[in-house]
Amino acid sequence: MYRESAVTVAVVLLATALIIVVALLAGAAAGKLARMDGATYPTALTRAAATFAAVITLATTVAGALAVLLA
Repeated sequence: MYRESAVTVAVVLLATALIIVVALLAGAAAGKLARMDGATYPTALTRAAATFAAVITLATTVAGALAVLLA
C-alpha cells in the first residue's frame, strides 16, 4: 500500500517537472522568435510569458479531462 502511493507521488512529481520544462522551453522559443522578428524586449517577454501560461493552461485542461475520463 505504501509503495503504491509513493510511486504515484513520484509519477505526479515527474510529470509536473516535465510539463514545467516544456512550458519554459516553449516560452523561451517564443521570446527568441519575437526578438528575431524585431520585437522590443518588453514585447518579447510578454509573448514568452503568454506562451508559458498557455502551455500550463493547456496541460491543466488536459489533466482535468483525463481525470474525468479515468475516474
